[in-house]
Amino acid sequence: MARASARSRLVLTTEEKSRLDQLRQSKTAAFRDVQRAQILWRYHAGETVSQIARDLKMTRKSVLKWIDKTLQIGAEVGIKDTPHKPREAVITDDAKAWVVSLACSKPKAFGYAAELWTRSALARHVSKHAVQAGYPALTKAAKATVQRILDAQTLRPHKVTYYLERRDPNFLVKMKDVLLVYQEVALQNEAVLNGASQPLVITVSVDEKPGVQAIGNTTPDLPPVARKYPTVARDHEYIRYGTWSILAALDLHNGHVTARVEERHRSVEFIALLQDLDGYYPPDSTIRLILDNHSAHISKETRAYLATRPNRFKYVLTPKHGSWLNIVETLFGKMTRTFLRQIRVGSKKELKERILLGIAEINEMPVVHRWKAFEALEATAEAV
Repeated sequence: MARASARSRLVLTTEEKSRLDQLRQSKTAAFRDVQRAQILWRYHAGETVSQIARDLKMTRKSVLKWIDKTLQIGAEVGIKDTPHKPREAVITDDAKAWVVSLACSKPKAFGYAAELWTRSALARHVSKHAVQAGYPALTKAAKATVQRILDAQTLRPHKVTYYLERRDPNFLVKMKDVLLVYQEVALQNEAVLNGASQPLVITVSVDEKPGVQAIGNTTPDLPPVARKYPTVARDHEYIRYGTWSILAALDLHNGHVTARVEERHRSVEFIALLQDLDGYYPPDSTIRLILDNHSAHISKETRAYLATRPNRFKYVLTPKHGSWLNIVETLFGKMTRTFLRQIRVGSKKELKERILLGIAEINEMPVVHRWKAFEALEATAEAV
């Protein structure tokens, strides 16, 4: 008799089941996407890993990869490829600086007819003259290698104008996913006001506010004096003690803020925030996180923790450079306008204590943050 699997069952929402069913039968989608949808659909239906691998002519390891990933972070994100960490660089900083200096020059300075570099032309020039310049590691540099060096310096020598951000090719699709979540939350909140029970899927908006400076005065502030000095007087000189990052999760149902004040935003700090959320919310609920594409959110360490809590967390990722779609940004704006405004402290430790105090004050009188611009859904429906 076959041994029963200890792996958790896959729990899917109605929308997820509908999307997987449509994708697994698609005749136009990429083969890998159809195959992954078939894996998840069959596993959800109760088929064993061995049976799925045999029917789809795959290895058990390949099948388990997508099942485990989906159990960790949900079907919407789990079915997609995870960005790979690049290999350790073998090109020296001096060699990269040489490539950058070429990119910052015009091709005509090196005897070419073109006015601007293309990536291919720059790669060919780098490969051809690398030994002569003293950087033999670049003799086989391909266009992708040169592009990575330029990306590190935000250089686009083939462009006439300079762009502040790169557009996500799936921006509208991802924006629609986020807005549909906000629309669902609005309906849930309205139903609760009318007597419905609290939803089992709790949505929280997660992000970080980095670089909150701990600044101290060199001399004490002078208080206002009636009819003489109407404002606080402050010396222009100040002392820098360091910075903190605020990691915050905003409950979109009741306005409660779960937050941590950390020196850095790595996987370990993000996992600590997830643990805080796990301990705060009822164990039978699903915590849906709206968050960005920060590496700490999808790192190996974070996914290892999520694997210990299957079906507990589900991700909804905002588009790249689309932080304005994350409602928690309004919370950070509120902090900036209130207790962080013009703040001066005597130490870095004091700033942390006052930030946590400010968050506690917010939780004493929580405000539900709402998204109101749902007309954008109509624009995305026409464009997608």
